[in-house]
Amino acid sequence: MKEDMEALPPGRRREDKFYIGFFKEDKLAAIMDFILDYPQEKVVHIGLFMVEKNISKKGVGTLVIQDFLAYFRQSGYCKVRLAVDEGNPQSSAFWRKNGFEETGERFPLGESAYLVMECGL
Repeated sequence: MKEDMEALPPGRRREDKFYIGFFKEDKLAAIMDFILDYPQEKVVHIGLFMVEKNISKKGVGTLVIQDFLAYFRQSGYCKVRLAVDEGNPQSSAFWRKNGFEETGERFPLGESAYLVMECGL
């Protein structure tokens, strides 16, 4: 997981990445990292989003993402992008449920690939 959190897209520096935690009561419920204005201006790129296993599939992830999208919509951003592992249909289904669609972009990674998804704001 540390490798995923430290990963950066081409041309970006560590200072470009933001990390946020979402808490339910006193416990960390979800984490996310994202980069603003990538790959172009007014686009937010989500690098990592994880929900605590014990509260997964209870709507917490969807609440977080919907609030995240609303915030960036109000802030003047035009879309949010991310990449999902081609071999993870559960992840793809979650993002589709939250308004994301595949763009057709595919980035090979070893024996698998990442598929780019985006949601217009």
